[in-house]
Amino acid sequence: MSGLIQGNYMEIDGSLPNIVIDVRSLTKKYGDFVAVNNVSFRVRKGEVFGFIGHNGAGKTTTVNMLTTLLQPTSGIAKVAGFEIVKEYMEVKKRIGYLPENLQLYESMTAYENLAYLGKLSGIVNPDARILEVLTFLDATGYKDKKIGECSKGMRQKIGIAQAILHKPEVLFLDEPTSGLDPQGVKQLRDSVLKLNEQTGMTIFVNTHLLSEVTRMCTSLGVLSHGHLIYVDSLAKTLERFKNEESLEEIYLSIEHGGEANAK
Repeated sequence: MSGLIQGNYMEIDGSLPNIVIDVRSLTKKYGDFVAVNNVSFRVRKGEVFGFIGHNGAGKTTTVNMLTTLLQPTSGIAKVAGFEIVKEYMEVKKRIGYLPENLQLYESMTAYENLAYLGKLSGIVNPDARILEVLTFLDATGYKDKKIGECSKGMRQKIGIAQAILHKPEVLFLDEPTSGLDPQGVKQLRDSVLKLNEQTGMTIFVNTHLLSEVTRMCTSLGVLSHGHLIYVDSLAKTLERFKNEESLEEIYLSIEHGGEANAK
């Protein structure tokens, strides 16, 4: 089952093996406010999953739960085969995470930051791995540059580097293109695609830039006011909405339909 959500459970190609993110009825409440409401979906290994929605839709709250930073009020989710609450330490070992505003030590070089963060991730001798990752990301030129002297685009590359140092199975990116100029957006997109194509890493991207979804993602979910209202492959989405001229029109059509169904 795929497409517009009618019930309380959705999945992407759920009949296929290698599901690495399995979310069932995930809910987060703050008092009477429901930030994420009964969200269910699955993501298969090797996907680049775009999680899109308006500001305040609940995207970051969902990612914070999936990365074990926030406990759900109810529901269950597994990432890389482990439950996010009961087995959170196992989940943490298998995921990488780049928040929207990664805090790095300004007075330290990129290499020094990565060495420190690598040791925190349990990498005993991170030197060789740091060089390997920086080379992969075409970022060796930043190695000896202090973070305080780096542009936003440089910081994002270093951010991706720290997130993949320990070779995670799943990489979570929260609004990774925020604050980047067009060149920085392209460089980040190229890095994500290279990671996915050459390592097979599953990547979960929170974004509100619809143009980037078509260039970067293989599947997508649409969140509106805490409700997951749509999930499907990008190819099937573009096929289903043939009369829409842009992904923005598709998104607005989906969101309008989702809000109508919610009522």
